[in-house]
Amino acid sequence: MLRHLADWVLPMTGPPIRRGRVDVAHQRVVSVGPETARDPGAPVVNLGAAAILPALVNAHTHLELSGLRGSVPPANSTPAWVDRLLARRGDTGAPDPGAMRQAVAESRAFGTGLLGDISNTLASVAILESAGVDARVFREVLAFPDDGAEAVVSAAVEQIRSCVGLRSVRLGLAAHAPYSVGPVAFAALDRVIRCGPAAPRCIHLAESPEELQFLRRGVGPWRDLLERIGRWNPGWAPPGCGPVEYLDRMGWLGPGLVAVHGVQLTDSELARLADCGVTLVTCPRSNRWTGVGDPPIDRFIRSGVRLAVGTDSLASAPDLNLFAELESMRRCAPTVPARRLLECATSAGADALGFGEALGRIAPGRRAALISVRLPADVSDVEEYLVSGIAADQITWLDESATATPGH
Repeated sequence: MLRHLADWVLPMTGPPIRRGRVDVAHQRVVSVGPETARDPGAPVVNLGAAAILPALVNAHTHLELSGLRGSVPPANSTPAWVDRLLARRGDTGAPDPGAMRQAVAESRAFGTGLLGDISNTLASVAILESAGVDARVFREVLAFPDDGAEAVVSAAVEQIRSCVGLRSVRLGLAAHAPYSVGPVAFAALDRVIRCGPAAPRCIHLAESPEELQFLRRGVGPWRDLLERIGRWNPGWAPPGCGPVEYLDRMGWLGPGLVAVHGVQLTDSELARLADCGVTLVTCPRSNRWTGVGDPPIDRFIRSGVRLAVGTDSLASAPDLNLFAELESMRRCAPTVPARRLLECATSAGADALGFGEALGRIAPGRRAALISVRLPADVSDVEEYLVSGIAADQITWLDESATATPGH
């Protein structure tokens, strides 16, 4: 056994523990609590002015876009930004494996131990497996026309089935968005997901006002884009409702749904997501980059919906630092308790991605995926400090090979 001591331990099962300890053996947490008389047989790592946390959870990213870091300028609307993204992807071709490996390493350097990755190719799976990084990789489907939609879904399912012998990665399915996936594809995805083992499903939802325009009236930039790229379905009729009602009509509203962004959601729609057991994932820095502005974090919290946080891709965020996302959330919602924000980056994300039994909290029997954040000696409110911006050089991963002194 190895005992970690620190000025603060944040188990995410309750309040921070002042002068706390975490006992670890065989990559599992044995116990957590206040510092007590030390076990004579247990080596001790005394971290001093530091906080021990569970590894962070980046609930939404796109590793395949890592090669586009800094190359897709911000825009004043999401459709305009997507136009730029598509043009840039056309120039660069297939996902860059080297950039994806670097992104995974960067995530680890910022204290992230679990990723929710959206993939059109599953190219990230082997990279994550090789690095031993836990992830839920969602194979994303885009299929707005009815013709060929079932074949697109079948191809995605076969690709998932071809991934065998996975250790750290679990797979799932995602519908890209209500404006890029049609009713036939939604129904086909729903059938496959319901018939398979329990797993979360994912969708980008209510990110831009143009999405609302599309669903209510069937017009606007998203329709223009579909027509331009030859993906419009002339037989499709706008449902004349908001995105949450539309997902319900498609059979997609329920526990296990991970809905990303939600910037345009009304209070009643947020309450409905909460009642249905949906997780909402917010990506504040990406939202600003893609022209939809700051997410209403305080309304998200008040609604009671389970809220997680992600960085989105390196095409719309400067880095994969979840602590920077927490800092952005704090600026958007200065009165929300800091602990509630920290839950978004730990326990809520782990639960949403289906890893809550092992990750996201420090508790006996759970995986010892632990990080230490170096603190100034005079920190009195450790939770507030942690949502105020943390740099990579403050973060250390803890493991059983850490330098220890004999217990006494």
